[in-house]
Amino acid sequence: MAAAAASREIFTEGVRAVLHTWPVLQIAVDNGFGGVYGQQKADWIVDVVQQYFHDNADLQQYEVEDFIAELMDQEFSTVVDDGSLPQVSISLLQMFSQWQQGALEQLKHTINTLTQNKSQRAKVTAQPTQSDEESDGETQEMECEASGPSVSRTPPPPPPPTQDEEDGWTVVRKKK
Repeated sequence: MAAAAASREIFTEGVRAVLHTWPVLQIAVDNGFGGVYGQQKADWIVDVVQQYFHDNADLQQYEVEDFIAELMDQEFSTVVDDGSLPQVSISLLQMFSQWQQGALEQLKHTINTLTQNKSQRAKVTAQPTQSDEESDGETQEMECEASGPSVSRTPPPPPPPTQDEEDGWTVVRKKK
């Protein structure tokens, strides 16, 4: 029983390696798409995905894609449309197949390869716009050209009270 639990933990590490090196999840966590508990949600998704594989026999790629897409939408308010879901799903399916076949050494090698690449985190930085660069602590002056005579506008006076105001209703009538 301990051997089975240990091998299941290897598959969980594989799921963690795939998901935590996935740029979409990295960006969602790093930018707070999941709120203050974004990292905990990412860890929870690892557990949920590995359990999904164990609870469902003969999963197809589209099923894994749909499941992960739904999790990302629900937990991180993120719609994944960058084309990375098929690759993530294929990687997870391959790892699960390796785990089922008992190819644990091959699975460990795949995990090591992914975790070595983990140091290459995806970063999102907003490009400064021209207006951002100009407004760095400086007061901007706006130039306006008058195209006609200057007109001073005052707000219109409030309408006179109507006859039904005392009961809370206001009757509005069109002028003739």
